[in-house]
Amino acid sequence: MLDFVRNNRRLMLLLLLVLVFPSFVFFGVESYSRFMDSSHDAAKVGGRTITTQEVDNVLREQSERMRQMLGSAYDARQFEGPEARQAVLDQLILQRVVADEVAREHLTVSNERLYQAISSIPAIAQLPKKADGSVEDKAYLDLLASQGLTPEQFDARMRFDLATQQLGQSVGATAFMPKSLLDRLIAVRDQRREIQPLLLKPADYAGKVNADDTALKAYYESHRQAFSVPEQAKVEYLVLSADALAAGITVTPEQLKSYYDSNIARFRTEEQRRASHILVAAPKEAPADQRQAAKDKATRLLESLRKNPQSFADVARKESQDPGSAEKGGDLGFMGRGALVKPFEDAMFALQPGQISDVVETDYGYHIIRLDEVKASQTRPLEAVKGELEAELRKQLAAKAFTEQADAFGNMVYEQADSLKPAADKFKLKLQTADNVTRQPNPALGANNPLNNEKVLQALFSDDAIKNKRNTEAVQVGPETLVAARIAEYRPASVHPFDAVRDQVRSAYVAEQVAELARKDGEARLATLKQSGSADGFGTMVTVSRQQPAGLPAKALEAVMRADASKLPAVVGVDLGKDGYAIYRIAKVTQPAQVDAAQRQAEGQQLSQLAGQSELEAFFDSLKARSKVEVLKPAKTEAAAE
Repeated sequence: MLDFVRNNRRLMLLLLLVLVFPSFVFFGVESYSRFMDSSHDAAKVGGRTITTQEVDNVLREQSERMRQMLGSAYDARQFEGPEARQAVLDQLILQRVVADEVAREHLTVSNERLYQAISSIPAIAQLPKKADGSVEDKAYLDLLASQGLTPEQFDARMRFDLATQQLGQSVGATAFMPKSLLDRLIAVRDQRREIQPLLLKPADYAGKVNADDTALKAYYESHRQAFSVPEQAKVEYLVLSADALAAGITVTPEQLKSYYDSNIARFRTEEQRRASHILVAAPKEAPADQRQAAKDKATRLLESLRKNPQSFADVARKESQDPGSAEKGGDLGFMGRGALVKPFEDAMFALQPGQISDVVETDYGYHIIRLDEVKASQTRPLEAVKGELEAELRKQLAAKAFTEQADAFGNMVYEQADSLKPAADKFKLKLQTADNVTRQPNPALGANNPLNNEKVLQALFSDDAIKNKRNTEAVQVGPETLVAARIAEYRPASVHPFDAVRDQVRSAYVAEQVAELARKDGEARLATLKQSGSADGFGTMVTVSRQQPAGLPAKALEAVMRADASKLPAVVGVDLGKDGYAIYRIAKVTQPAQVDAAQRQAEGQQLSQLAGQSELEAFFDSLKARSKVEVLKPAKTEAAAE
């Protein structure tokens, strides 16, 4: 069953797209209303356009996000080419049609569900908490502000996201897996067959092949492409990048000191106080008599603590109504200013270590606070953060230098197109070389080599670059990386002469012939065995199943398991190509005595999910049809035009 899931990844990705889209992370969402020249429209959904610029922006954001996540393992090629652009365009179209359906059906979620979803976002769950366990207001507002959002905007976006998920989940949940079909699928998967193999190996037929020059030359002429050498080039190239520029940048002590002073708040730790408290809960909206009773109880507890301060932790465990701290003896841990409601904070910062406050009233009830420890405000000195700041400043200066030099670099490699040396000298770059470069990426150069970039290769093998050996334009292969290249030596595609590849031709010819002889002999013997039913010549009996192939090639296993076993013994033949021909004698078919109930239930759920994904895909197709989706610039067509 897991194999079936793996073989249907497209459906799995589609479901994930809907259930997670839009995901609970903080990043910008493109506006749905752009008014641009129609020549830049990639698609229309219900009369509204998706522009090529929107596709470019999303592709760029995804590429940059992956670059930050993967670091040196990042491969920019996965975001290049028509396939990547088409995937993004399909994603944007799907977002539009789903958004239209959510609006059309007036789907929404309750305030309680919205609160639960927001609280579960890791970035929010990690924010400082108030005494009652809720998120501290200032920290929450600062987090949203850093993303350019107000609480109202974020609530609206989250509410829409949840409604969108609700749509996909409700459609996917309509599918189910019939018990009879599940039982049949499990039976087919778990069926075991006892077989005997008869292998006809190609090597056994080598003496029957006549590999004279006439036969070899005829084979060579009919397979010339197999002995060809693709066009190749020896290439010179320059890489202008922020990383390369950073290596040549020296950060002066004065720059470092100025940068430290302007960022000193990052290295300052404000005063932290560790306190314990006892809460007698009484919400502000509670009746007056209830709040008075809570206050009276807090007063009695305080009087007891004044007489026996050492009992504070025990009293907190027994009497405090703050579930987050009661079991810890009231301990709230270290906190700075702004983390708690003001009356509580004012009282805590007025205490000295070991002191117990008077009863403090807040909107949550009545508190008794004990200050346990104080950590004074500290500032890490420049020497302690020198390495960190130097690397950070060097990176910023390099990014600035790259921005300043990018245009000049592009102009120079264009204007002095016969050589890259002037640009190498001016920008102090290493002139690098690579040989055997072809139109297709070469893994031997390394995944991150710029000569494996599709745009660079396209420019490098243009007619002008080949004929006149001119520099390519400066091609951007990353957010802060430009590459210019030129062909120093060009070797057109050619075919090796027969005499140079005679041994290769002979090996290929003989391999083809012996495989063909094995196939013909095998088919003849198979026909005879079907008539006689003899077991002569077959090997040792082995048991195979779809889950336990016992070393059988995939093609052979499929033939054995699909063969008609209504009448036994049965024989089946399989052409294994260069590995010869195999005949299998099926002697017995069995089923497991019983199926593991837990495994059966899990597999039923998996298949139901796959059925739900199929329903979901059909639903999306219907939405697209109803929304009159029109693709104006398919990615492949656009790529070809470029």
